[in-house]
Amino acid sequence: MSSPEAASPTARPDDITAVPVRRPGRWIAGAIVLVVAAALVRSVVTNARFEWTVVGDYLFDSRILHGAVVTIELTVIAMAIGIALGVLLAIMRLSPNPLISGASWFYIWFFRGTPLLVQLLFWYNIAALYPQIALGIPFGPSFIHADANTLITPFTAAILGLGLNEGAYMAEIVRAGIISVDEGQADAAQSLGMTRLQTMRRIVLPQAMRVIIPPTGNETISMLKSSSLVSVIVVTELLYAGQLIYSVNFKTIQLLIVVSFWYIVFTSVLYVGQYYLERYYGRGSRGQSPSPLERLRIGLLAVRRDQS
Repeated sequence: MSSPEAASPTARPDDITAVPVRRPGRWIAGAIVLVVAAALVRSVVTNARFEWTVVGDYLFDSRILHGAVVTIELTVIAMAIGIALGVLLAIMRLSPNPLISGASWFYIWFFRGTPLLVQLLFWYNIAALYPQIALGIPFGPSFIHADANTLITPFTAAILGLGLNEGAYMAEIVRAGIISVDEGQADAAQSLGMTRLQTMRRIVLPQAMRVIIPPTGNETISMLKSSSLVSVIVVTELLYAGQLIYSVNFKTIQLLIVVSFWYIVFTSVLYVGQYYLERYYGRGSRGQSPSPLERLRIGLLAVRRDQS
């Protein structure tokens, strides 16, 4: 016969003490990382050959800053061309017309199949093939004539090479975003009387942005760094500005550190912009964590509640 205490329905079981699993491997790996990082920092700081004073002297040099501005201009203009061209090519690629979709496929195949450096050199030397550039009616009279060497400057050749190449990659990114949208959305829009372009602009593309934005941000960061290739066609962007300086004072490593510093600054800014763009177009999705500013606000509110 059981005791009254054992038979009581209100008897509370003992609390379970949770013992966390010990993972010594994590602590060992963390200690190794800290030791290696400390050794690298000490080596960089104590090595007099880095000549950090020289790095500081040229960090805000007018020639370096001018090259940084040219790099930003190249990135912005080339990405604008690439995005606009990519949207157009993606829509053409999805067209039921085989000629239109075939032309888009050939463009993407060609520009993705040849190196960007080769394309830059091609546009820089385009005058060897077409000394005179004329615009007019195909197979008919021409209305505008220009000298190729005057019209295609090194900066223009850089824009053409970067922008047209980027358009091929953006086309595949945009196409992936478009086909990620359920076909029922387009069918519903067409049943309401919308044209194909209206459906694409008002229904499909806004929903596809959630898929398009992350790789587009990566392409922008890649474009920023790929712009350094235009130094081979004598465009004074950030890297070439550093090259011009160290070709005179022979401080090669120090100037490369200066150039790398500005590239890191620009890419860091782009990282932040990409993060908030992704959050904007991903709003409403499940599992979206608070932003750093929201976490800071939540922490301050918690501190205030504890103090009151």
